[in-house]
Amino acid sequence: MNDGAAAPAIVRARPVLITGGAGFIGSNLADRLAGEGQDVLVYDALARPGVEENLAWLKQRHPRRVSAIVADVCNEPALRESTRHAVAVFHFAAQVAVTTSMTDPRADFDVNLRGTFALLEALRRRETKPPLIFASTNKVYGDLADIALVEEDGMHVPLDRSARLHGVGEDRPLSFHTPYGCSKGAADQYVLDYARSYGLPSAVLRMSCIYGRRQKGTEDQGWLAHFVLRALAGEPITLYGDGKQVRDVLDVDDAVEAYVRMWRRIDRVAGRAFNLGGGPANAVSLRQAVTHIGAVLGRRPALRFDAWRPGDQRWFVADTRAVAAALDLDAPLGWRQGLARLVAWFAAEQPGRTTVRAAS
Repeated sequence: MNDGAAAPAIVRARPVLITGGAGFIGSNLADRLAGEGQDVLVYDALARPGVEENLAWLKQRHPRRVSAIVADVCNEPALRESTRHAVAVFHFAAQVAVTTSMTDPRADFDVNLRGTFALLEALRRRETKPPLIFASTNKVYGDLADIALVEEDGMHVPLDRSARLHGVGEDRPLSFHTPYGCSKGAADQYVLDYARSYGLPSAVLRMSCIYGRRQKGTEDQGWLAHFVLRALAGEPITLYGDGKQVRDVLDVDDAVEAYVRMWRRIDRVAGRAFNLGGGPANAVSLRQAVTHIGAVLGRRPALRFDAWRPGDQRWFVADTRAVAAALDLDAPLGWRQGLARLVAWFAAEQPGRTTVRAAS
């Protein structure tokens, strides 16, 4: 963690601040906003391998709109300076892996909770408080072990009909598991309380699995992109557990649309937390995802298996009815078409490596 001085930047007068703005979702959001004529200030420690490429890409595409501060989210002077004139703040800066939180819980706490608290305090002290949209996680609901599951068609699915039809709603009790779940869950609650206690116009999106271009997928985070990269390289994909666990997945363009609309409708949604994911229509098992990647590539990736990992949910599907209604969202891109598009994007980024079938 770098608490030193931030790298100098030419910051526009009234930018949108995106912490973690060189990351996967942050860079896609920055590209969207800059393309619409909005000045954007990217605040990022560039700690995750590869994200410096995203920042370079943003600056090349939008040299007059995108500026950057390279600093850690716990660097309070840099954070205060970056928030001074921001017209809105999107907070993506985070330690994102459950596995990393298990091995280094202190660093996880510092980034996810202490950094969020520092950001909230910087915004609270402003005379005019800008909107804050916080990127939370479905891990705030715990491992969902109390939801009875059955196996159908090679997938874990709930016995309860309502859960199967709609997914997990925001009324689900919070249950923080693993240091990552605790740090993100506590930050989630701090953001909501600063809306309640201090009138900060803030809201929370509890995300399921977001995927898409510019994602630096690893075994620990960004599993769909990781699967695609392994398959393109002809390397085996490791599934932890039985591979029948189910997630609802959402293309990054649909996620960005939700974030933009939440900012523009903050007067209606401040103080609320919403689930954001693909919903039941985009629920897919890990095995299904691998099979579809193989169909797109024309060759089935090799698989190997390892033990379940701590806090891993056998099934999670977000009930997205509340966010769709509040933000008037269209139906999201289907996972098959989106995954085929992701394979094509990664293949194009690795010229001469492989060809893929058209998205379908």
